[in-house]
Amino acid sequence: MTDAIVLATVLDMNAAEPLKAELLARRGQPVTVDASNVERLGGLCLQVLLSARKTWAADGVDLTITPQSQGFSEQWTTFGASETNVPDPLAQDPLEGALA
Repeated sequence: MTDAIVLATVLDMNAAEPLKAELLARRGQPVTVDASNVERLGGLCLQVLLSARKTWAADGVDLTITPQSQGFSEQWTTFGASETNVPDPLAQDPLEGALA
């Protein structure tokens, strides 16, 4: 069974630490991140999500971000991040950049 995390509407710097803690509490389990209500994606939360994606890939566990609001998708792309639900090609080094 996949656990779900529902993201807040605004993912600013105040949301980064709670998001990190929520993800770390589920490490080692398949997780679906629901981004359907996100209106604003800030850089720190983007970094947390990218790090989580890399960590889950290194652990061999699924982390998907679905569904996604249009705002989330557009801002993710504007930051230049790769597609949200493809394996991270940089996950080969499980320690570098991973959540800890």
